[in-house]
Amino acid sequence: MIDGYGRTIDYIRISVTDRCNLRCTYCMPEKGTLSVSHEEILSYEEIIDLAGIFASLGIHKIRLTGGEPLVRKNLSFLVKKLKQVSGIHQVTLTTNGIFLYDQMDELVSAGIDGINISLDTLNPQLFEKITRRNGLEDVLQGFHKALEYPQIPLKINCVPMGIEDQNITDMAMLAKKYPVHVRFIEMMPIGLGKQYEGQSEEAVLRELKLRFGECQNSEKAPGNGPGHYYQFEGFCGKIGFISAVSHKFCDSCNRVRLTSGGFLKPCLQYETGTDLKKLLRQNESEECIRAAIEDVVRKKPQGHQFGKQQNEDTENRMMWQIGG
Repeated sequence: MIDGYGRTIDYIRISVTDRCNLRCTYCMPEKGTLSVSHEEILSYEEIIDLAGIFASLGIHKIRLTGGEPLVRKNLSFLVKKLKQVSGIHQVTLTTNGIFLYDQMDELVSAGIDGINISLDTLNPQLFEKITRRNGLEDVLQGFHKALEYPQIPLKINCVPMGIEDQNITDMAMLAKKYPVHVRFIEMMPIGLGKQYEGQSEEAVLRELKLRFGECQNSEKAPGNGPGHYYQFEGFCGKIGFISAVSHKFCDSCNRVRLTSGGFLKPCLQYETGTDLKKLLRQNESEECIRAAIEDVVRKKPQGHQFGKQQNEDTENRMMWQIGG
């Protein structure tokens, strides 16, 4: 599909749940959330049906997100079925890694094409402070389990928060020691993330250069998203940055998002979009649903306006409700 600004939209992030087993300070409230009932979220069958329609419109790449997608039972079943949808070329997953060790074999058997692990620190005490849970050891077990499948690309997503104990050079060392790409993702001013300033790309890169020396721009970016990458000498993997606010990349955006409740969003910042679940459960025709999707893509905003005065259509939901 081509949107109103000539961008090709071929990638969708599908949230399969709003539930999560962590409570990261910049994402979820400390005392938990009121999750929607299972009846209110899309069933696997509904996601598969929508995937077929998306594929017919030119969306060929799917990333499964949450909440934490691995808390939803039998996720490997969904992966397998999505891989069987004609026109879907790639199905990947973003996870916090807590349950990855136990489910990695099933995911690989189902045909998963890539794994991203969200991990902000290798310090156990800081991990507990950020996530309000224990579990770093479980994440690292999942990380090493994923490394047993070198054919499955593995990335680490780290949000640099600008706190001393985080030690981002330790995070970068994962890319030095292992064939993984470590991406530093700018704090997004969505939900609880508005309370944090984070650390700039320039500051992170400066710190990495002091530790590891100069680096080269990497011409080929691994993955489907807007990240740009650097290669440090002696590193097995690359260092990437996704800086949506300070290095705005809306002109090359190729994605839309589907919430676990079935709401199709053309842009993270705005609450505009359409309720595909409602159309499905009203037994609307495939042609009707296809037209609704095309309308959302056609009206995709030219870009976000983070850091500027908010409009009345600015998204007020949290990241865990939208899909990370």
